[in-house]
Amino acid sequence: MLDKTIAAVVISAIAFVTVYLLTPILIKTLEKRKLVVKDYNRVGGAVVPRPGGPSILAGIMASEIVLYALYSSAAILAIIITTFLAFLVGLADDRKVLGGWFKPLALAGSAIPIILLGIYAPGVYESHLAFPLFGHVRIPELYIALIIFMIPITGNTINSIDVLNGVASGFMTIASFALTISLFIVHNYDIAIASLPLGFVSLAFYKYHKFPSRIFPGDSGALTLGAMYGAIAIVGHVEIIAAVALLPAVINSFLFLSSVKRIIEHRQLKSNPVEHTEDSKLKATTHKDAPVTLVRLIVANRPMTEKEVGFTIFKLALFSAALAIITAFMMDVHI
Repeated sequence: MLDKTIAAVVISAIAFVTVYLLTPILIKTLEKRKLVVKDYNRVGGAVVPRPGGPSILAGIMASEIVLYALYSSAAILAIIITTFLAFLVGLADDRKVLGGWFKPLALAGSAIPIILLGIYAPGVYESHLAFPLFGHVRIPELYIALIIFMIPITGNTINSIDVLNGVASGFMTIASFALTISLFIVHNYDIAIASLPLGFVSLAFYKYHKFPSRIFPGDSGALTLGAMYGAIAIVGHVEIIAAVALLPAVINSFLFLSSVKRIIEHRQLKSNPVEHTEDSKLKATTHKDAPVTLVRLIVANRPMTEKEVGFTIFKLALFSAALAIITAFMMDVHI
């Protein structure tokens, strides 16, 4: 059996290289099949291939399956199955725009393998929440409901922030590495290693997704990243820390849902939260029926370029990542 340090390096390399090499091939394939969408924020309205989910999934599966072959952990198996099922949900939505309730319900089903594996392999998850300074709160029955709700929440949260070039992959790079560091801090080394591919897959995909995007992740990519993040948080027993690292995206989802007051696809909105100035900058819309989003709040004071808005979101992500790591130290102090 490989030393864990070597295993961490190997699976990180597999995750990064797989996505880095496969994504250009996927871009050409999608272009050839005319699977492209218009980038409305780009000057001239360029078309961009979508979805990038297959290359994201390939990087995750290649690395996590190797890790599972080395250590045969039920927790790693739970991550693999849940992530794959979330990808299928996203791919179905990429092919055809389905109802607003489809993704939350289908993603809830993706969480069931975690519960089943937890029954047959105790230790996959713990039926308690760990809070900084205050310790553990046991909620056996409620925790099952938490698992079912958490995967749809993290999946749709990342999907909802995927509105600008590079934001979803860049945000996940920051949040997932913060989660990995936090897992090391609380001494959950096995899941910390299992979480490494998420960060390296996101980083490799960002190379092609950053402004100006050469490919969009689509629902299959965003839901895959979000669901894997949620699965890691559950099997790693770091749900609160994971939520802190994800705060900007969570706030974005909360603002959207509270203003729209129902679950709806972004593609089904009648009014967009932002508009374009004559010099192609983003500005907050004046339409009263448009949803409130994080991007709309960022450009409320002055119009900004898409790149400027993206970097503002990354600054917020870095701040939340720092808070998550501090929270992890507080957990460790209590223990």
